[in-house]
Amino acid sequence: MRAILLVLVGLTVSTASLAADTLARVRETGVLRLGFRADAPPYSYRAADGGPLGYIVDLCREVARGIGKSLDKPDMKIVFTEVPSAARLESLRDGKIDILCDPTSMTMSRRALVDFSLPTFIDGAGVLYRTGGVHRLEDLSGKKIGVLRGTTTEDTLKTTLAQLGIEVGIFPMQSHPDGIRSLSEGKIDAYFGDRGILSYYLRNSQNLAGIKLAEQYYTFETYALALPRDDSKLRLLVDATLADLYRTDAVKGLYARNFGNYPPDQFIRALFVINGVPN
Repeated sequence: MRAILLVLVGLTVSTASLAADTLARVRETGVLRLGFRADAPPYSYRAADGGPLGYIVDLCREVARGIGKSLDKPDMKIVFTEVPSAARLESLRDGKIDILCDPTSMTMSRRALVDFSLPTFIDGAGVLYRTGGVHRLEDLSGKKIGVLRGTTTEDTLKTTLAQLGIEVGIFPMQSHPDGIRSLSEGKIDAYFGDRGILSYYLRNSQNLAGIKLAEQYYTFETYALALPRDDSKLRLLVDATLADLYRTDAVKGLYARNFGNYPPDQFIRALFVINGVPN
């Protein structure tokens, strides 16, 4: 039994060591693989021409430049791979991508699968609704509610409604556009999601007359880039790049490019200051 246990421990350590050698693999292959979402604007989404766009995608591009410079590989190839929301962390865990560039919330349970960089953004759950005002969760009693499948918003919504004894019909969606479409067609009465994403769709979608975004935040969540577990060299390089962007105010240009005339609020300004860690 002891011999078997030692073999299993050895295999675990060996596997972890291989999985944690991202920079060595990039140095050897000359390729950095970045995962992005197609449906999470303004953070991570697919543009009309098919290319990846968004604030967190732009942060990842800066990180990629830092990696190429650190490895002395100016010709390093950056490959963007679209990942579905419900399987994005598994894509990273299974080695299909090297960095996840999307609005993923840091949680302790997710740290069992992946590591996280310094924070990239602070947002929270909001709700789009089509009939009547939504001032409290109790206002949703008896309604049909949509939410993106496999997200912290879905988990928190189900737990909170159960604790409050509020009975609703919950309809998990495969993508945000599916949820917005179901709301506009009257198939659901409200749609929960990250408030920044909902606000983007409300401003940029057609056929949303009569649909409003509730002012209330139902959660506060901290986004970060998801990284392979136990890869301290990669994590240090990613964090150093982000800290430099925050400390030098270079991040403000990226922010303006993606959020336009909407200046960073007090939470985002605090994030930049707190995480502008000196060299």
